Amino acid sequence: MKKTMTMLLACAITAASLAGCSGADKTQTAAEKEAVEETTAAETAAETAAEKETSEAVKPDSDAETLRVGSLKGPTTIGLVSLMDKASNGESEGAYEFTMAADASELAAQVVSGDLDIALVPANLASVLYQKTKQGIEVIDINTLGVLYVVSADDSIHNIGDLKGKTLYMTGKGTTPDYVLQYLLKANSLSTDDVTIEYKSEAAEVAAVLKEQEDAIGLLPQPFVTAAMAQNENLKMVLDLTEEWDKTQPENGSSLVTGVTVCRKEVLEENPEAAELFVKEHGESAEWVNANVTDAAELVAAAGIIEKAPIAVKAIPYCSIVCIDGEDMKTRLSGYLEALYEMDPSAVGGQMPDDGFYYLHE
Repeated sequence: MKKTMTMLLACAITAASLAGCSGADKTQTAAEKEAVEETTAAETAAETAAEKETSEAVKPDSDAETLRVGSLKGPTTIGLVSLMDKASNGESEGAYEFTMAADASELAAQVVSGDLDIALVPANLASVLYQKTKQGIEVIDINTLGVLYVVSADDSIHNIGDLKGKTLYMTGKGTTPDYVLQYLLKANSLSTDDVTIEYKSEAAEVAAVLKEQEDAIGLLPQPFVTAAMAQNENLKMVLDLTEEWDKTQPENGSSLVTGVTVCRKEVLEENPEAAELFVKEHGESAEWVNANVTDAAELVAAAGIIEKAPIAVKAIPYCSIVCIDGEDMKTRLSGYLEALYEMDPSAVGGQMPDDGFYYLHE
């Protein structure tokens, strides 16, 4: 049983790494690592989690009053900094223990083993976990929308169609940013044959090309966009892929979703009030961060999410920090996962999650 679970979890988390929605956060680590690395580390983490398994994919929670919350070093944690600060000072309504990780596989393994109750993870990884834990988790909110931007000094780029015949530098072949780009090209009657895509191993390499070549065009996540623009005053954000995504959707359609918050089903069944209180306080924290960028930036720097507060000040407004729950969450997320599924079913765990994936409290 342990061997089987180990293989399943390794496949699940490796698939998630290759799918790359973790890119939105991992690319924002101080070490500037791309989101889709660490397959070996993911497999090790999965095996460790599997060794803790009993006959269930996710073990019951032994302490439902204090919620153990894990998030990634990037926008998902930025949206939590106010709540984290309150909790550390004993001022939050709920009781929380916070953990910040640089790798989505770490959080996935801890959710599976039961060492975390709530985790803020890449959207596609949540779907993979749902399949591999036999519906053992549910999404309680969307915490981050799109953080991808096309950056260039070229003023002629106003929409996706303007990329035709050009060279685009980006990271993560076969990852979520890659799928998003392919989806948007297709939606604009283009394909990867119409754009020369040069893949780099790290976002820092893309930033280096943008600095060295005046006419270079790059696809980067925040806060790398802000960092690259700080190095080259001629650079600007010429395309917001979130806006480009929205142009392809019907009214009340899907959104470009980067991060979601998942909760173990046992917690939702045994202590739904605590989980719903977390969503409430998460929403208040995200709202505060967006309304108080300068103060939030100080907390972000103090937490080590972004090294310097001035960079955080510039990056936060473009990190698409939100807290969306309920039917709106389901509509936005389901449409996004459907788009990924069409590009590559393995990106979402091999099949679309059913309605049980979405926690819709009354």
